[in-house]
Amino acid sequence: MRSSLALIATAALVAVALSGCAAQAPAPEAAPGGSSDTIDVTGDFGTSPEVEFPTPLMPEETECTEIVAGEGPYLEEGQLALTGLAVYNGATGDEIQVTGFGDEEPIPLVVTNQSLTGLKKGLTCAREGSRVAVVVPEKDAFGPNGNPQIGVNPGDSLVFVIDVQRAFPSRADGSPRLTRDGFPAVVLAPDGRPGITVPKSPAPEQSEVETLKAGSGEVVEEGDQVVVQYTAVDWESNEVTGSTWEDGAPVTAVAGDGGQGGSLPPAVTKELVGQKAGSQIGVIVAPEGDDASGSAQFYVVDILGVL
Repeated sequence: MRSSLALIATAALVAVALSGCAAQAPAPEAAPGGSSDTIDVTGDFGTSPEVEFPTPLMPEETECTEIVAGEGPYLEEGQLALTGLAVYNGATGDEIQVTGFGDEEPIPLVVTNQSLTGLKKGLTCAREGSRVAVVVPEKDAFGPNGNPQIGVNPGDSLVFVIDVQRAFPSRADGSPRLTRDGFPAVVLAPDGRPGITVPKSPAPEQSEVETLKAGSGEVVEEGDQVVVQYTAVDWESNEVTGSTWEDGAPVTAVAGDGGQGGSLPPAVTKELVGQKAGSQIGVIVAPEGDDASGSAQFYVVDILGVL
């Protein structure tokens, strides 16, 4: 059950055209209504809630009521949140899953159009520190077929109670820094997605790093698990070889030279050490070892926070 809900919550983002203009923060995609306002939730934020509501709940649109007020901006596209998550059948009142509260490992959810539509809409009315009640009609949940494996029949609604324990930004928010001549050029879309142009000159023989944005958050230490967005391009072809922006969600990498960064090579993960959350770095990864005859890669990495 836990893995199926995590898969629901993480998938691809919709592409955004490159632009130099800053994007205005979007409004929540769901509002309070007659169904979400009937959800009675007791218990402290961060602890397993006691949830009661009349059945059946049959809203026409996804509704969201903020029960505990959070702080800061509402969650937006591409953000990763660590949550406590309680899920119920809105037609029958049956509990489907309650997890991520108290001492349990929080559930990562990403605000993405490839999630359940209603879950994504509900997350956009939440902020860090929010407890929200979300009621999702069939059309924004599993559709006309339901999901019998978890006890959701055709026509059933879903009820989510979500505690947003921590929210990571979707992009680096540090101060821009100038880079030296000959370094790859990076232009950002409104959502923070980088567009990269690699110079036509030969790649350096050794890996190099430049700070593109200087953050002011927590300093990354050796062995820290870091939440990042990244795009990598091939130096010779300038083609994208990997991108969390295209994959739909940030990833975690272990800072240091141990090669535990998953899709990030050690030449990149070691450069995370000493950086501050909110920073964006550009790393030229020169071919080494068995790849010495290959092409260099250029990575743009947004350091979103430390777990």
